[in-house]
Parts: sequence; structure tokens; C-alpha cells
Amino acid sequence: MMFDQFNQFSKTLHNLSLILDKAQNCAELKKYDSGVLLNSRLFPDMFNLTRQVQIACDSVKLAAARLSGKEAPIHDDKENTIPELKGRIESTIGYLGTFSETDFTGWEDRKITQPRWEGKWLTGRDYFNQHVIPNVYFHVTTAYSILRSNGVEIGKKDYLGEMPYKM
Repeated sequence: MMFDQFNQFSKTLHNLSLILDKAQNCAELKKYDSGVLLNSRLFPDMFNLTRQVQIACDSVKLAAARLSGKEAPIHDDKENTIPELKGRIESTIGYLGTFSETDFTGWEDRKITQPRWEGKWLTGRDYFNQHVIPNVYFHVTTAYSILRSNGVEIGKKDYLGEMPYKM
């Protein structure tokens, strides 16, 4: 079940990449620098679009690494263009593609910590369900909202992406 969620994260990041294409096209069509979008935020004390995308990617890759016991790739957080952000998304999706279900054996009971938690820890199950899932969708949704509030013509279908409808 948890492995399926990483496949869903790949789909969600792919959809975010397609949304960024629409943002780039919007900027070109309306003849403004797409950097305006990258630096936009919903409120002054919130992260901008660039940071929202970076954190969404980091949340996914670090979760996969922590829950499998593998090393995560390092990104330098130097993306300054939409194509660079899309590259980061593709790198993250590629990293997720290196995992198999067996890589996560025992994930539920792993002891997960990070420096921000000041010595506290969560089980893998609690970390995944209580931290990872909400965090990924929070940052992807915030990125979507930043673009939507700046006039990029996107909707729920863009966020959800292709659905596996049956006939």
C-alpha cells in the first residue's frame, strides 16, 4: 500500500510539471517574465512558488530514502527558471523509479527523526501518514494556488491529471 503511494506521488509531481508548463506558456502569451511567478507567494510569510516545488520534491525523495534506508540525492536549491524546476521534478520522479516494493520492507517500524524535531522521532508508519502525505499535498496545492491566483488557467483536472477510468 505504501509503495502505491509513492507511485501516486510520482503522478502528482508529473501533474505539477505539466502545470508549470501552463505557467510558462501563460507568461510567454501575456509577455511577462516567468520569474514573477517563481517569486510569487500567497502571503508575505509563506514560501514562494520555487520553494514550494523544492519542498514538495524534497518531501517525497527524503521519505523514500528514510523509509528504505537508502541515500537521497542532493539538490542545491538553485533553480531559477521553470525549466530548472521541471528538471528537479523529473530528477525526483526518476529517483522514485529506482525503488521496488521490497526496498521498503520493515518501513512501518523504522525510527524516523530529523534535526527539526529536536530529538523526537516517529515510527515509519506515523511519519508517512502524519507527516509525509499531508506535507507533499500541502506544498503541491500551495504551488497550484500561487499559479492560479496569478491568473494561470489551471483547474482541478490539471491537479488530478489522468484518471484510470474503466469502460
